[in-house]
Amino acid sequence: MAMSDPMPTNSARPRRGPGRAARRSAGTPYEVGSFVHDGVRLAYEVHGTGEQVLVFLHGILLSADLNRHLAGDLAAAGHRVVLLDLPGHGRSDKPRRASSHRIDTYARHVVALLDHLGVERAVVGGVSLGGNVSLMVAALAPERVQGLVVEMPVLEWAVPAAALTFVPLLFAVHFARPVAAAVASVARRVPRTGLGPLDSVLGTLANDPRETAAVLHGVLAGPLGPTVGERASMTVPALVIGHRSDGVHPFHDAEQLADRLPEARLVQARSILELWVRPDRLTGEIIALLDEAWRRDASEPGGAARAPRRAG
Repeated sequence: MAMSDPMPTNSARPRRGPGRAARRSAGTPYEVGSFVHDGVRLAYEVHGTGEQVLVFLHGILLSADLNRHLAGDLAAAGHRVVLLDLPGHGRSDKPRRASSHRIDTYARHVVALLDHLGVERAVVGGVSLGGNVSLMVAALAPERVQGLVVEMPVLEWAVPAAALTFVPLLFAVHFARPVAAAVASVARRVPRTGLGPLDSVLGTLANDPRETAAVLHGVLAGPLGPTVGERASMTVPALVIGHRSDGVHPFHDAEQLADRLPEARLVQARSILELWVRPDRLTGEIIALLDEAWRRDASEPGGAARAPRRAG
């Protein structure tokens, strides 16, 4: 693969305007804002001011709070990181229609976010659901994707465990709605802690059970991700992170994905919580992927394929 010096392909910095306000988080300058796409208001935050952009997405029923510390670390390394709350999550609108929560619908919102920010190409990534959405973005709009970061993908091998986990939860929020509503009422009264992962969980518990049901129904009813053939055509640098801790995120899904993405590198996390509890090693891997992705000339249509590399 031909390599070139890093070159900025996204010269536009986030524009200030309605719905935006400059803020600080843990000493890192960032902006928060929102925009409307297909009738849904979507909230996002921008960390850092670099020209090398990463859009990073949360897991199912969580929020951008989950990844704020990671975003600050990556911003300190010179990258601009955009955290998006998907519909039904965090500070974004929470439509109660299952069709609003399909993974391919989420992916189109990510492309609309790039349009809103004036970003031509970005590395796109995320955790669990966010990783699946990132893959779908690369399938639907490959010309907008400079690279991929996929942690804990939920693909074919995860289907039995995912069904056993989320179908009972869907029934619970449907048929035990008074109990779920009481839990939500209590969670809304709990002060936020400033700890991103914990605040993300508290936000989930505070959701109206009808909103939670719509998210689960939509994600389960729609496609999990791109087809195997579509994955094989994604010729951009990719980092796949997997672990061996739970059935919803089987390591075999991560292995299979790394084998099928032509330019993927597979890294095994030491636990499901490593990126949030002891993040230095995996943050370093993500920075290495970002540096590799942005060394590529944006005009190059993909470069030569290479076999997946693995790291422990």
